[in-house]
Amino acid sequence: MRRPLIAGNWKMNGSLAANAILLEGLRAGAVAVQCEVAVCVPAPYLSQVQALLAGSGIAWGAQDMSVHESGAYTGEISALMLRDFDCRYVIVGHSERRTFHAETSELVAKKAARALAGGLIPIICVGETLAEREAGQTAQVVEAQLSPVLAEVGGQLDHIVVAYEPVWAIGTGKTATPAMAQEVHELIRANLAKRDADAAAGVRLLYGGSMKPDNAKELLAMPDIDGGLIGGASLKAADFLEIARAA
Repeated sequence: MRRPLIAGNWKMNGSLAANAILLEGLRAGAVAVQCEVAVCVPAPYLSQVQALLAGSGIAWGAQDMSVHESGAYTGEISALMLRDFDCRYVIVGHSERRTFHAETSELVAKKAARALAGGLIPIICVGETLAEREAGQTAQVVEAQLSPVLAEVGGQLDHIVVAYEPVWAIGTGKTATPAMAQEVHELIRANLAKRDADAAAGVRLLYGGSMKPDNAKELLAMPDIDGGLIGGASLKAADFLEIARAA
C-alpha cells in the first residue's frame, strides 16, 4: 500500500516571519492528517524549517541540488549539505529548472542518482508543455524524460518519487482532469515497470499541476495518483492542510 505524500514546493517565496506563521499552522494541523506531509523550501530557510518542524512528523527538503559531491562549484549545494539539515527530500528536474536553467533530462537523472547516493529521496519531475500536448506528444515527452532516470537509478526505483507536472497547468489556473492525469500516471508506472515491476508498484507518483482544495479529492481518487506536489496552495496553511486531508 502506497502511503500518499503531499509535498509543498514554496518556490522562491518566503521570509523568516512569514515562514514562522505558516509552519506553526502546518505543525498544529498536521496532527489530524493521515498522509505524509513535506515542504520543500528555499535553501536559506532550511535551518529555520529544521528547527520549527523537528518532532512534528512533517518532513522537509530542498528544491534543487548539485550533481557534484563537493568542490569548486560556487553557488551550488550538495546532497551532503542538505543532509546536514535533516532533509528527507529534494526536488530535481522541476519544469522551471528545465526551462530557465536549461537542465536536460540527462542532468536531472544524474542529480537523482547523486541524491540517492547522499541519502535523499529525489522527487523527479516530468511533464509536457501545452504545445507538446496539443501535438499529441505527451507520452513521447514523458518517456524521453524518464529514460535517463531509469538508466541512472537502476535498481533503486523503490527510493524515488516521480511527480507529473503538466507544464501547461502550472501557475496558469488550468488543471488536467482526473482522467487526463491518471492516463499519464498510468503511463509513468508502466515505464517504471519495464525496469522493475515489483518496485514500480510501490513508487509514489504525485500530480503537480495546480492541485487545490477544490480539485484534490477527485485527483487523489485516481488509482495511480499517490499525492501531490503543491505550489501556490502550499503557502497557505489552511489550503495545504485541506489537500492533505483529502489524501
